Amino acid sequence: MKINKKKEIFKTYGKSIYDTGSSNVQIAIFTYRINYLSQHLKNNKKDFNTERALVKLVGKRKKLLRYIEKRDINGYKNIIKNLGLRK
Repeated sequence: MKINKKKEIFKTYGKSIYDTGSSNVQIAIFTYRINYLSQHLKNNKKDFNTERALVKLVGKRKKLLRYIEKRDINGYKNIIKNLGLRK
């Protein structure tokens, strides 16, 4: 992932460009990586290691989304809408 893209995600979803650990930022980073890996797998159908990594990332994102849903329902709805996730 390019450094500029990361900083852009930090700035958009975090409190500043140095906010790398908040749940919203982590979900945005995971979503970006999931989209990238999904495109990779469309071209490389037999890349099973990448497929496994994709499944793990989806699980991590799902756990973080549940955490945000319990803590801040408005923040949860906001991040779902901004990232275009289903739910």
